[in-house]
Amino acid sequence: MTADRLGADGLRATMEWFRDALALHRDVINQLNVYPVPDGDTGTNMALTLETVVTEVSAAGEGMNEVCHAISHGSLMGARGNSGVILSQILRGLAETVATAGHVDPPVLAGALKQASAAADEAVSTPVEGTILTVVRDVATAAADAVDQGVDGLIQMVEGCQQAGRASLDRTPELLPQLARANVVDAGGAGFLLFLDALATAMDGRPLPDPPPVDPTAGVGAAVAGADDPHGVDDDADGTRYEVMFFLEAEDDRIGQFRSAWEDLGDSIVVVGGDGLWNCHIHSNDIGGSIEAGIGVGRPFDIRVTDLFEQVEHVESLMESATAAEIGGTVTTVEGDPVRTAVVAVSVGAGVRRIFESLGVRAVIAGGQTMNPSTEHFVQAVEQLDASEIVLLPNNKNIVPVAERVDECTDATVRVVPSRGIAEGLAALMAYDPSASADENLSAMAEAAADVVTGEITQAVRDTESELGPIAAGQWLGLGRSGLRVVSQSTAQAATGLLAELIDDSHELVTVISGADATAADVEEVAAWLAEHHPDIEMEVHEGGQPLYPFYFGVE
Repeated sequence: MTADRLGADGLRATMEWFRDALALHRDVINQLNVYPVPDGDTGTNMALTLETVVTEVSAAGEGMNEVCHAISHGSLMGARGNSGVILSQILRGLAETVATAGHVDPPVLAGALKQASAAADEAVSTPVEGTILTVVRDVATAAADAVDQGVDGLIQMVEGCQQAGRASLDRTPELLPQLARANVVDAGGAGFLLFLDALATAMDGRPLPDPPPVDPTAGVGAAVAGADDPHGVDDDADGTRYEVMFFLEAEDDRIGQFRSAWEDLGDSIVVVGGDGLWNCHIHSNDIGGSIEAGIGVGRPFDIRVTDLFEQVEHVESLMESATAAEIGGTVTTVEGDPVRTAVVAVSVGAGVRRIFESLGVRAVIAGGQTMNPSTEHFVQAVEQLDASEIVLLPNNKNIVPVAERVDECTDATVRVVPSRGIAEGLAALMAYDPSASADENLSAMAEAAADVVTGEITQAVRDTESELGPIAAGQWLGLGRSGLRVVSQSTAQAATGLLAELIDDSHELVTVISGADATAADVEEVAAWLAEHHPDIEMEVHEGGQPLYPFYFGVE
């Protein structure tokens, strides 16, 4: 029987079917990945986010307000990775509209999808077309058009949205060059369309669609260029070097003045918020002027500056297996004297954890290259510590946006150093002062993390083409901040080749963190190469024990 209007039970069922659909399609979405490294994670992150949503929805009361609140809170606390954060914004936008209406019918669904699209756009600093953002917007437009044209019923409207969504997804390679080169569609957009499938199943009981077969030799895919990097990569960047982001406490009527000041300083300007709190983003060559514009109208805080020249086509999306997901998020705390500001770090590998603990980290969350902790895992770690001020070291690009949501979920003052790897996290700790405030530590630690040159070695899991030529499964890859730098037949050759790319005459120290797959002979070969080619550079070796990545490098 088809329902023309859904209540709380129907919305609850939709979330359950959406969870099941994402679990069913998880591996297909995970295999959409730009480089052939073991790190595809969009499907897993979306599926894990829905697991938390369904857990909360199942425990919620019978009313629509209770169900919608559970969707909003569950998606906030369960969001994993960039794709999970964006999905949580979509669900929160949907829930806000539906809660107000008290039911779902064609006009309400159209309004909810419009709000979801707006919330998704606000979730990223520099939205780009050809990602999940495009797909959600096109579906919302189709829903609005259906209402305007007097659609017969809710199921007919959903079917029209499905058709529009598939057409939008098919167009994503035309809008995003990375997808066209890979001959694939956007991973996050594919995941979102499963929501519409779940909605149809909840209404008339039709089966969920089976996942399509995936050709493991197809090579590259969409997770990095798509859902887990919805800002995209601009191949025609205009030369502005820095991305400046901060929150701004300012009266709403002064934001126009602030926007005008920024328009003279750069581009890619995004200022969203209201009620005295604004999230601000700009690309500019004038860091000081960008921040001073905020000071002129209010109080900027949680300031983040990124060198865009080092981030072009940077690849760091991650894969989460079911086993990793089960152990990811485990929190280990360390006893110590009371401190004003404590540090929580994310890491994987017993050796890496011990290094962090020796440098003053009070809580370590298991996670990283093979597992993304959720917002709730961070909150649990923060609330286990006595300190009223906390600095988070996510140590992975894909975990940074999850960490940035923690401050709103706890009474502690929480700041995030946007560390994108273990080497950056270690460098940041060199500037850590437990007696200073979280804001003071944020400034010093973020600067230290940005100054280190990082690299890592991993193994290709499939054949593909790359900017360096063909890559065969089993070859070793050297990755720097700018992406793929080296392809080699052995771990040690890839390591020395990458170091040759990273080191210059200004450097004095190379920190080597060996992983579970690095042999003693590999480490000795790296040490011998460094002694021969850079005899004046000091080398520190630590046994990290991390999986998948035999070497992490930090060059200072």
